[in-house]
Amino acid sequence: MQTTIDGVNIAYDDTGSGPAIVLIHGFPLDRSIWNPQRDALAPHARVVRPDLRGAGESARGADGPALMEALAGDLAGLLDALGIERAIVVGHSIGSYVAFAFFRMYAERVAGFGLVAGHPAADTPALLPGRDALATALEAGDIAPAIDAYLPRYLDPATAPALTEPLRAIMARQDARGAAALVRGMKERVASYDLLADITVPATIVAGASDDWITPESLRDAAAQMPDCEFIVLDRVGHLPMLEAPDAVSAALVRLVERSR
Repeated sequence: MQTTIDGVNIAYDDTGSGPAIVLIHGFPLDRSIWNPQRDALAPHARVVRPDLRGAGESARGADGPALMEALAGDLAGLLDALGIERAIVVGHSIGSYVAFAFFRMYAERVAGFGLVAGHPAADTPALLPGRDALATALEAGDIAPAIDAYLPRYLDPATAPALTEPLRAIMARQDARGAAALVRGMKERVASYDLLADITVPATIVAGASDDWITPESLRDAAAQMPDCEFIVLDRVGHLPMLEAPDAVSAALVRLVERSR
């Protein structure tokens, strides 16, 4: 399904019934990474999975960075189009930055909050040149630089044999220029540590014990600052818990739905 938000075609699916939960994918990925959770959650909740602008089947939108605030605005517009006033918002990787931006802008619409291998930090100065270099390479129209940069760091060695090629296929179908806009938007994001104590709705943070991007210790600290947060560390899991440990992530999100009623 597709709808138009501020002139941009946004693709999504909408399954199940009950409390609404929005699952926001990571980079350079699309909503299909949440397939196991969609199926597990559908008996318990209304599951909305958008493709971020520039990813999956969604259009790129205007030239320039895909700012997290713009992506959060897309999500608000999608919820409006679906007649959803409040939702549980769950983000993975870049999706976590969108989830924080959505909370900052529309806290009254957040019924629950989840991070799956996502964190509240902004980019450090050391990361910025790499963001620029990757975005410039992607703007040439080839997604291969994103695959080369991200695929080797996503998976635990235990899960890599089964998941590397399916993950490569998801990355390979992404639009390179849309991915460049997302990279430039990630570079511009602000930190969200100031929001943690204000997230008083039920929350869940899922960390991979071998995540090469985000340490479980940093996420444990973030969870401790949120008043009602379940914190979960999954052994032999990297930066893609929803595919590396699908049953555990699905169970955690079902619990989040029940806690958010």
